[in-house]
Amino acid sequence: MENNASTIEMLFERAEDYTRTTVELAKLNAVDKTADVMSSLLSRLTVSIVFVLFAFLANIGLSLWIGELLGKIYYGFFIVSSLYLLVAIVLYLFKDQWLKMPISNFIIVKMLKKS
Repeated sequence: MENNASTIEMLFERAEDYTRTTVELAKLNAVDKTADVMSSLLSRLTVSIVFVLFAFLANIGLSLWIGELLGKIYYGFFIVSSLYLLVAIVLYLFKDQWLKMPISNFIIVKMLKKS
């Protein structure tokens, strides 16, 4: 009788240890995936910020140059801003397939990637 009781107790202890280990492994996997996704997004964000700064300064130079060619500095700014309005309209029309889906797919791939 004691042998059966000790066997059942050992079985419960092993099941409890297995459960703790499984939960701990799930936590560690979640932390790993989160860290991977966040580091990828932050690195892309950093590169994007540097590119935006470059584009901003290049656009100011382009606006000044076009304005100088046309005789009035503000003409260049109007032309460059009109081009950005056109780009914004196109991006708005295609935002789901050009922006939303690639970002969603990137996050899903990172989250489901095997370690």
